[in-house]
Amino acid sequence: MQIFDSDGVEIAYLDEGAGAPILLIHGFASNAHVNWVHTRWVDVLVKAGRRVIALDNRGHGQSEKLYDPAVYEAPTMADDAARLIDHLGLGSTPVLGYSMGARISAFLAMHHPEKVSHAIFGGLGINMVRGIGGSEPIAEALEARSLDGVTDATARAFRQFAEATGSDLLALAACIRSSRQKISAQELSGIDVPALVAVGTRDTVGGDASELAALIPGGVAFDIDDRDHMLAVGDKTFKARVLEFLKDNA
Repeated sequence: MQIFDSDGVEIAYLDEGAGAPILLIHGFASNAHVNWVHTRWVDVLVKAGRRVIALDNRGHGQSEKLYDPAVYEAPTMADDAARLIDHLGLGSTPVLGYSMGARISAFLAMHHPEKVSHAIFGGLGINMVRGIGGSEPIAEALEARSLDGVTDATARAFRQFAEATGSDLLALAACIRSSRQKISAQELSGIDVPALVAVGTRDTVGGDASELAALIPGGVAFDIDDRDHMLAVGDKTFKARVLEFLKDNA
């Protein structure tokens, strides 16, 4: 992993392969390696002739850990991605985000349109607009001394995942309190690039893909068959559809 300075915050990223670039933005409590290397996304994209850049979002992986919720708003993390694009001199590039990374990618496309040529939103459908639910139980689970007293099933699953990825639990608690800004239908209508929305058919977190795609002028939906939120990210049909989407909109 390499490091660059994003307005005073150290952001780690990997840069592999050659050819046309694509930027990957991971989900909450994950990191570039868990979300994109272990699921073979990097391997698939590099073999397809892509230069793959994947960052660790602030507070995640090898990037700097911060403990103030105010610095974890999704538009702020989108600014980190925009600065990485500038740092590497990529120009306008496709961006693939999963879950929280899809929300960050949407803000990147809205606030820095000159930097995004294609947008791929994985694991987050209409709930990008409607909201996912309260974040406080998850934050409290991350701050708990152990799992023993965590009874909320969703919060417990996030705590277990965060422990499995070796994450800084307090940094993630700060992040979850601020990173779930809703995006209005009107804002999404201003995304002026081809956009693919891909969500698992058993994903109870992301919401329907078609409903979100319908709000984006260049939006198309893809249902990742029989996959929930955790399993959809590495699905081979998802990878194939992304490659097809990039080729069709080259």
